[in-house]
Amino acid sequence: MQDLRDRLTRITHLGQAAAILEWDMETYMPEGGADARASQVATLRSMAHELLTANETVTLLENARPESDIDLDLVRIVKRDVAKATKVPSKLVAAMAEAAGRAKGAWQKARATNDFPLFAPHLERIVDLSRQHADALGYADQPYDALLDQYEEGASTRQVADVFEKVRLELVPIVQAIQAAAPLDESPVHRAFPLDRQWSFGLDMVQRMGYDLHHGRQDVSTHPFSTSFSISDVRITTRSEEHFFNPAFFGTLHEAGHAMYEQGIDRALEGLPLADGTSLGIHESQSRMWENLVGRSRAFWTYAWPLARQTFPESLANTTQEDFYRAINAVKPSTIRVEADEVTYNLHIMLRFELEQEIISGRIAIKDLPEAWNERMVSWLGVRPESDTEGVLQDIHWSLGAIGYFPTYALGNLMSVQLFEAARRDLGDLEGPVSRGDFAPLLGWLRTNVHQWGRRRSADEILRSATGSPLSAEPWLAYARAKFGNLYGF
Repeated sequence: MQDLRDRLTRITHLGQAAAILEWDMETYMPEGGADARASQVATLRSMAHELLTANETVTLLENARPESDIDLDLVRIVKRDVAKATKVPSKLVAAMAEAAGRAKGAWQKARATNDFPLFAPHLERIVDLSRQHADALGYADQPYDALLDQYEEGASTRQVADVFEKVRLELVPIVQAIQAAAPLDESPVHRAFPLDRQWSFGLDMVQRMGYDLHHGRQDVSTHPFSTSFSISDVRITTRSEEHFFNPAFFGTLHEAGHAMYEQGIDRALEGLPLADGTSLGIHESQSRMWENLVGRSRAFWTYAWPLARQTFPESLANTTQEDFYRAINAVKPSTIRVEADEVTYNLHIMLRFELEQEIISGRIAIKDLPEAWNERMVSWLGVRPESDTEGVLQDIHWSLGAIGYFPTYALGNLMSVQLFEAARRDLGDLEGPVSRGDFAPLLGWLRTNVHQWGRRRSADEILRSATGSPLSAEPWLAYARAKFGNLYGF
């Protein structure tokens, strides 16, 4: 058992070292280093894959005698990981890592210059490798099933599509009611907010919520993200707009939600494959909970408003707390996913979910993707991107090779309300502590019911244990009807 643990720790360290190199690519690496860095990451990823799938690992798994519940879970889950990994040749793993390393740099240039053709060949390579990956893994219905399973284990394309259709059908009347109502005044968040003060205000607030800077840090990147090199080193990035409050502040809360999940994993799992989020849906439930259910609540701004006024006295002059609360919750279809309001956000995800299935199946050619994107934006959200930079090039995920990832954002939205309502059931009043800046009750509940488990429990097991039911769209829909019915008077 100890030999198995030691070997798995070596494999984990290789993955963590690759993650450090990837973090550096997004933050500090000079532009000219992209090709060499892509090869370096590919080497580490393929080495980890070869160690995991080697006969020695299989033998150790077969002979291991678990001595604890953690050992039992470790053997069970790593056997499953090895079964999947042995289907994928190490050459394909290396090719995918290298293609993603090159694609990230091309995406950054293409996004900055509105030049989709610069990125298109890299995306074609990513899609081709993703198809090979799906074929290697195998699937029951369609290739996209295998890709989705990498991020939300056990989920199928059909199941997700059915959940999304229920959300879409019930969301449309909410959107229509909002469109028929008087619009909310968004001007309080579209003023000059000095960038250095945005940075300090956001970082201060997430520390108050529970993000531990002794085991984390924040940096700047084109696309905000969080990454974990160990339970004791979990980092976030952000980006800011001087005349828009929302992106930096709520982006920081969002990424800190991810990071607090990783920081809350049981330290006994350190160095093992169990020390990770169990699914991206559960991961996203944590980021969306802190960003929206806490950060966009009236209770939170009862506490944070005086601090915001102290930080931005000129920007928030002649603005009331209620005016600001309404401004940060205004519903208005936009082209940018990360700036989308709570109501229309799911539509952004469903759009990408459909497009991903179509590019993997070959129903949409890569060269036609920008126009397909724009047409669907008009159809789904009633807005048309003015450029590919704010359209098909806005997200980093495809350059990372992360096809199958997007649906987990909407699944996480749904899970966030289920978990929040379960915490309210167990703890009683949540709004009172939040309005006083006391986030410990909620964070403690999440540590016990979600964070500590890492990968030891599946997403479904966590939901059923914490909430008493499997994934359901109804709690989120009820939340949306109540909150935005109150804001818009319907």
